[in-house]
Amino acid sequence: MEHKKKKRYKILIADDSEMNRAILSDILKEEYEIIEAENGAQAVMLLQQHGLTISLVLLDFVMPKLNGFDVLKVMNQRNWIADIPVIMISAQSEAFYIERAYELGVTDFISRPFDALIVYRRVANTILLYAKQKKLTGLVAQQIYEKEKQSGLMVDILSHIVEFRNGESGLHVVHIRILTELLLKQYALQAHGNSLSHMEISLMATASALHDIGKIAISSEILNKPGKLTQEEFRVMQTHTLIGAKMLKELPVHQDNPLVKIAYSICRSHHERYDGNGYPDGLKGDAIPLPAQIVALADVYDALTSERVYKKAYSHETTIQMILDGQCGAFNPLLLKCLTEIADTIPMELNRAGQTQTQQDITRIAQELLRRDVPNVSDYLWDFLDQEREKYSFFTTISQEIQFEFTSSPPMVMVSEWSAQKLGIPEVIMDPLHNESILSLIDAKSTQELTDAIRSTSPENPVVEHTCRLCFDGEKRKVKFICRATWSADDPPRYLGVIGKTVALYEEPIQKEPLERAVSYDDLTGLLNRTYAKTYIQERIKARPNAKYAFLALDLDSFRTANDTRGHLFGDRILVNTAKMLRERIGPADIAARIGGDEFMIFLEYEEDIHAVIQRIFSSLPKDYEGFPVSISMGVALSLQVGADYESLFRAADQALYSAKRCGAGQCCFYQHSHMHNQLEGGLS
Repeated sequence: MEHKKKKRYKILIADDSEMNRAILSDILKEEYEIIEAENGAQAVMLLQQHGLTISLVLLDFVMPKLNGFDVLKVMNQRNWIADIPVIMISAQSEAFYIERAYELGVTDFISRPFDALIVYRRVANTILLYAKQKKLTGLVAQQIYEKEKQSGLMVDILSHIVEFRNGESGLHVVHIRILTELLLKQYALQAHGNSLSHMEISLMATASALHDIGKIAISSEILNKPGKLTQEEFRVMQTHTLIGAKMLKELPVHQDNPLVKIAYSICRSHHERYDGNGYPDGLKGDAIPLPAQIVALADVYDALTSERVYKKAYSHETTIQMILDGQCGAFNPLLLKCLTEIADTIPMELNRAGQTQTQQDITRIAQELLRRDVPNVSDYLWDFLDQEREKYSFFTTISQEIQFEFTSSPPMVMVSEWSAQKLGIPEVIMDPLHNESILSLIDAKSTQELTDAIRSTSPENPVVEHTCRLCFDGEKRKVKFICRATWSADDPPRYLGVIGKTVALYEEPIQKEPLERAVSYDDLTGLLNRTYAKTYIQERIKARPNAKYAFLALDLDSFRTANDTRGHLFGDRILVNTAKMLRERIGPADIAARIGGDEFMIFLEYEEDIHAVIQRIFSSLPKDYEGFPVSISMGVALSLQVGADYESLFRAADQALYSAKRCGAGQCCFYQHSHMHNQLEGGLS
């Protein structure tokens, strides 16, 4: 009998020291599969590639490109930290580092130098703990899934019995759910003072399926009569609202259940009308429960667009116009506005009802789980996700499109493997707006225009398109970027990043511009040069004249001494290091440029407390380089004081810088019309 091969858990070791990685690998390789990353960006890339097949991360604090804290931030942002434990391994033993690591979700902490037995036992214990936790989570998830599945199944069975007795299509209940959910979401956007939670929307949409259960008690002769109902027959038909409400009211249990309460109000009141001419209670205006108002509108739409024994189906456009013209009774004006807002999306959403690939996949998984005695649902789902990842990679290749994902914190862009090969760039790039690889593909102006367009999005309008030139297979080609901004579920929502792709507009390469970069960027530091920065800032201010801007002028103190005592090559390294530090301390939409010599500038847009932003930038600037003392003086000008134009901002910042240098090295001054103050301990004025 063949023995099943023991599963080898996969461990990611992320450390910039090759020796440290080798030591850890030697300790663990007999029992575990080891993969290694030599910097934080590579660690993120491997986490992206291997996903939840990684059972543990051994993470160093100090690494290039992304440090350990940055990696943890990405893992939190993508919710990897919930399923992949992290053990921090570092010589940094200060309380601050350890406390910050635990705040970001680290499971354990091991100090260097390593003790082989301690490392092995802590790794084994952590993996075992998470494996048990995953199994337990899987079992609970399976129980919840079965409970929700059975509950939803009973609602569907009951509501479909009513449909088939009523001669309606089997999709009527599905349509009412979809329409109710669409209207509720739009209502939540329109009625700012009465916003609905995701749970409330879900409950109302589910309860909508029970709106006609009272028709069970109506004779089929009346329900399916092809001609017009007599007055007596119509009075009998009207009783289905009270019958359905009574059925729910007389349930022996669950009277306090929110779903039952909502379903009751829908059953009783979904034929009420906003002007009071509905039934059974003649309610008027907002005396009609909101769920009933919305289901009433959804029910009328689906009834008009569906074929019945007594009528043909109306078109979508005709139906919308009939409802808006009041031919189907009076409705809440705000709900009519919601209907108008979502009108274009309704046919597409209804056409996908009951046949989406996602629903088919979920059904297939559920059936598989029911057929098998699966002890760990999580493992089965991870296998399914791996298959989906392989399909995504394949479709990306055959689509011949550049597909990418951008995260705002930390600023990072990830592209598919095929896209990386065609663009000649890594799959993961940090700080893309200041990265040489990205800047060689798309010019800074187009990058900023795309960034500005994305910054103008909202959760309600997240999609933007932008046409520019992209270097593809060594040729500059005209492409269209199609991007969707992603937002958190917080209130208010937080901007998280972008997913997108490019579409080639034509295949012929356009003329290259080999001198474009040379005239735009400083050769030594890679920052924008003064001329191009000026042009870009002027365009930015012209596009957003009412925004608030800050202009920072910076000067290296004693730079001449560095050149005289250490040589010009050493001085060049100081300039390059300073430029790197500036890029790392500004946002993706801000500008850093070299004015000339040892002078730099930063241009940024702000909304809130600019003093806190400046304090953060100034206090984090380098104090020494390779043992040589380095300090930077700074002058700051604000558009609120001197006006939103380049020349005024530049002159004011230069004057503030001059005042700062008069007070000694390492000072910062804000420009003021009458005078400038200064704190003498390297602080802000």
